[in-house]
Amino acid sequence: MELKLDEILKRDIWKTYGAVSTPAEIVDFMLEVSGVEKWQGLKILEPGCGFCDFLSRIYTKYPLNEFTGIEVNREVYDMIVGLYPHFTLRFSDFLLWDTDERYDIVIGNPPYGIIGDKSHYPIHIFNGEKASYKKLSSTWYGKFNIYGAFIEKGLKLLKDGGQLVFIVPATFMILDDFKLLRKFLSVSGRVKVFYLGPRMFKDKSVSTAILVVRKGLTGIELYEVEGLKKAARYYDRDCYDGSIIKFESSETRHFEEGTQPLADFFHFHFAARSPEIRKHNQVSPESRAGLVPVLTGRNLHPGWIDYDHCYSGLWMPREAAPSLRSFYAFPHIVVGHTKGGKLVAAVDKQCYPWREDIHLVPKTDDLNLDTITLYLNSEGVQQYMHTLYRDITPHVTITQLKQLPIRRQSDGKHSHILKLI
Repeated sequence: MELKLDEILKRDIWKTYGAVSTPAEIVDFMLEVSGVEKWQGLKILEPGCGFCDFLSRIYTKYPLNEFTGIEVNREVYDMIVGLYPHFTLRFSDFLLWDTDERYDIVIGNPPYGIIGDKSHYPIHIFNGEKASYKKLSSTWYGKFNIYGAFIEKGLKLLKDGGQLVFIVPATFMILDDFKLLRKFLSVSGRVKVFYLGPRMFKDKSVSTAILVVRKGLTGIELYEVEGLKKAARYYDRDCYDGSIIKFESSETRHFEEGTQPLADFFHFHFAARSPEIRKHNQVSPESRAGLVPVLTGRNLHPGWIDYDHCYSGLWMPREAAPSLRSFYAFPHIVVGHTKGGKLVAAVDKQCYPWREDIHLVPKTDDLNLDTITLYLNSEGVQQYMHTLYRDITPHVTITQLKQLPIRRQSDGKHSHILKLI
């Protein structure tokens, strides 16, 4: 009988642990791409093991190994102790678990989600331990995500030559929150990333990847997987420096020829956050004369902004907008942050307050913002972005924007414009 966390535990319980069961076909594919040549005489560890999706599957195929599972949920732990008496099972928080043991294989589907208070984050059950996690981690950065901490801890528990095999959200490939983790990966072993894309798990739209790290080697390999059947190698490199992992091609390199990154011309900022806006003494939950809507991503469209509708439910005097963010005081480019990976940009010429999205502030006053916005919305840019980043994240990030190539051209006198590539 196949036990599933989302069927045994109440939904509001298992979600707080960031856990999800792993189908047997995914486990089998992970074993196939792991690169392990002989599944015998190995010490195998499954962190956050739940109902032992990995240990039990490996045991049915290769029983001549040592199997260890770590589980933090008491209800689940009490069940698996009776189900799997032949495994070594520990009731413990993996990230705080102290052991001198080292393993040949660390494999599993670690929990994912941002840890925080109950009102904002689903994984609030570990909020009390967050400070301890950060203290023990060398890669925790920004909001981070608990699966990143599992990767770091898993790698530390490997023997020399051992392998980590995890299925995780693909966001570690490009987000700034994982820049320290990527650097850690680059010095920990040879990194293989098998990009699976979105909807690998029922009712889950998050894009996933299988991460395989062979401790003691170097380099990186990137694969794209279709239907858990074929893994097409995208590239294989002997060196990896921890930079973002993207699907570079001859087309993207041609697109970048003779260009500079957008970061050479703009500063990048997020809009003011909801709590900050709501606390502002001139913000009103009702429309009144002299107030304008606080804009959101729903007001942003390719090349134009809807200044009339209020989707935020908040209004304030337009002249007070700079008290939220100084760059609200002058025209600048706004780029959508939650647009399904599609780049959407427009120039805010009326200088309204914003609650969402990414704001590009010119470093010099000789940039043609309308021309640049037309370029950002162009089909060429959309194709470039999709080729490089697939569906890794559901939104455009500042990291992606900073690296976006653009060509600068002089007009022959002393002013400059940015011309479409």
